[in-house]
Amino acid sequence: MDRFIVGTGRCGSTLLSRMLAESPETLSVFEFFNGLDATRRFAPGPVPGGEFAALLCAEQPFVTAVLRRGYDVSEITYPFGDGSRYGRDDALPWILVSMLPRLAADPDTLYDDVMSFCDALPPQAMADHCRDLFEWLAVRFDRRCWIERSGSSIDYLLELCEVFPEARFLHIHRDGREAALSMREHHAYRLPIALMYRPRGGPEETSEILTALRADPSPEDPVSRILASRPPVEYYGRYWSDQVLRGARAWPTLGADRYQSVRFEDLVRRPRETLGRIGAFFDIDPARDAWIERAASLVRGVPPTRFETLSTEEQRALRAACEPGRTRLGQPG
Repeated sequence: MDRFIVGTGRCGSTLLSRMLAESPETLSVFEFFNGLDATRRFAPGPVPGGEFAALLCAEQPFVTAVLRRGYDVSEITYPFGDGSRYGRDDALPWILVSMLPRLAADPDTLYDDVMSFCDALPPQAMADHCRDLFEWLAVRFDRRCWIERSGSSIDYLLELCEVFPEARFLHIHRDGREAALSMREHHAYRLPIALMYRPRGGPEETSEILTALRADPSPEDPVSRILASRPPVEYYGRYWSDQVLRGARAWPTLGADRYQSVRFEDLVRRPRETLGRIGAFFDIDPARDAWIERAASLVRGVPPTRFETLSTEEQRALRAACEPGRTRLGQPG
């Protein structure tokens, strides 16, 4: 069975992935799809194994831009320094950003093995390549099943449903206002969302930004200025709502046996009960090896809210930006 956790950015899905990784049955696959070239990650095929490997080892330019400017991002878990192959100024292969370091203490060696495995795969659809890789990793780490989770994956839920037609999807969602404010404080989200929703400049400005993404950074380049700024809250509220509405297109195609949702707020307030329900949905034994107790211990309390700290004008703007998504999810006003 193919299993996925989907959600918007900063919805609590990273915590849920870490919790499910406590199960001895489960290989938790972190941040696989969202950094891959969106025009190629679900190609129907046949795609040679070498092309699949090249897709996985390509850099994600926004991650590179953030790291080269000295910002830390909690999801980036590659161990820079200490003899590691890559430094912060290098173009880091996407699957080394978070996925492989979450699985192995020596992600560079695992990376080499993954590349060799993928290179040898026969021509086939990308979805089949992904499934083969996940199943190979599950066997390598002695896990019965895999669950893939990427930030912002609700954005392409419809595509996931199409290319993984038998899969189960667990949707975790959070108060849209708090998710949006968390994205604004998160530099790997701050940059692309600010670029996406800012008033459009001319072709010269676009060219300057694209050049800055690839060039050595300076304090005055446009990428550095955005990362050092606090863009308007409504950009992030609009992005959150747009993601929810895009994901909602898939809901009518999924029955209760393939799609369930859970609130982040329930996960952190009632972790044992919520994890029991999630485990049942994903067919993971809740009693085996006391994994739910270990998973529940990862909760560090309910995160403080940010919405009340905004000015009245910012609250109004963010509330309006989030309203379409909150209405679609049935979140209280």
